[in-house]
Amino acid sequence: MDLSSVQFLPLLPEIVIALTGCAVLIIDLVLKREDRHVVFLLTLAALAAAAVMLVADYGAAPRLLYFGTVAVDDLSTVIRVGVVSSTLLLLVYARQYNRDRGLFTGEYFALVLFGVTGMMVLASGSHLLTLYVGLELLSLCMYALIAMQRDSGRASEAAMKYFVLGALASGVLLYGMSLLYGLTGTLELHGVAAGVVALGPDSLPLTLAVVFVVVGLAFKLGAAPFHMWVPDVYHGSPTSATIFIGSAPKLAAFALVARLWSRAWASCRATGRTCSRCSPSSRSPSAT
Repeated sequence: MDLSSVQFLPLLPEIVIALTGCAVLIIDLVLKREDRHVVFLLTLAALAAAAVMLVADYGAAPRLLYFGTVAVDDLSTVIRVGVVSSTLLLLVYARQYNRDRGLFTGEYFALVLFGVTGMMVLASGSHLLTLYVGLELLSLCMYALIAMQRDSGRASEAAMKYFVLGALASGVLLYGMSLLYGLTGTLELHGVAAGVVALGPDSLPLTLAVVFVVVGLAFKLGAAPFHMWVPDVYHGSPTSATIFIGSAPKLAAFALVARLWSRAWASCRATGRTCSRCSPSSRSPSAT
């Protein structure tokens, strides 16, 4: 497949938001404190433009771009529209709060835009490395958002707790991905799902790899029973950052889980293989 400019069009919303984040950092250097509303309006305009482009692209045929690392379909489009819309509403709602607490800065808006970019990459990822890049981009932005109140001890403590647990989760997740690559020979979700089905549910190395991946993702996304960091982080971070962490990333997490589940289910149906514990023969009267 030749990389052409056409492949950039479905990802134009992500490109616009990422470039706007870079522009916000540069423009903020020359703005006075009372003119910070310029970068605020620029951030809202970028999010609104991305939402319009995503809505216009809804209903198009599913596409696999960049050698199968990015999937653009109705699921990713709906999730990305939800992420962009919820973030736009959050910025409008938290405007006065951020002004009163010194968070109405270009750094804040840039971190939000880069975090949104990570969530959109996470929603469109069809490769384990793409998913990891989106997840880490989102996580790094959230670490900084939590610690933006530099004069708050609670915010610094929450950011450090989140960073330490996030680094641990990243190591666990990468180790699970490396095991999956060793077992299946690929990191593309279709190939991983097919390799998992071929190995079967009784493979101990496969079970170990899946456990590592699930535990790493659960830590990153705050899913039970690996959510012990959530109360401390939510309590210590600024309210605007708490709302951001507790809303839009959950949509990206839903897209990630849905995509992984759909790939595994499609591979099971394509091969006709079923788990021995769920097959009709295992439910016979003699077995019970």
